Amino acid sequence: MTGGAKDPLVDDGPGPLLIAMLAFADEDALGKAIVSAEFEQSLAGLPNGVRAGGEAMECRHYPVADAAAPAKLRAPFSYVVRYHRPAEDEAAFITNYVATHPPTLARLPAIRNIMCYFPMDRPNPSGLAKSNYMLGNEVVFDDFAGFNRAMASPVRHELRAHYRAFPPFSGANTHFPMWRRRLVR
Repeated sequence: MTGGAKDPLVDDGPGPLLIAMLAFADEDALGKAIVSAEFEQSLAGLPNGVRAGGEAMECRHYPVADAAAPAKLRAPFSYVVRYHRPAEDEAAFITNYVATHPPTLARLPAIRNIMCYFPMDRPNPSGLAKSNYMLGNEVVFDDFAGFNRAMASPVRHELRAHYRAFPPFSGANTHFPMWRRRLVR
């Protein structure tokens, strides 16, 4: 439950019950996994009323504060942000986002990790609807208190100013606080 998390500038309501992120050593391993019988069976075996959507995405980690390199991902609380298509110029949007947002996010109080997710140009397997993401972002904190402190900081207002200056896009933009837990190493 993430009821204690509060972003005073955004309330997108309740988020998804689960976001599963499957990590692979490389694109070849990803390609083999998503065409496997086991993956197809897992999608076919979802309970009634549960739907799955997804997209192959490349994850890039960014350093926080004055760190020279990104830290290992250990903290359990994430703010998951997604930008959905379309944009007038998707490449310009992404270039602007990467140039402005991660360096500013790095200055949030109590932030532990920053990741951006970039969609890969590959078809989805049968049974998995495309999410239609243009870009994903995730920032990680130790707990509600750290997240709430960051969202109440002046840096959060700088990030909102960046958002208002992004190249035009008309897709949805979602923000969901979520607990992060690694199930398989």
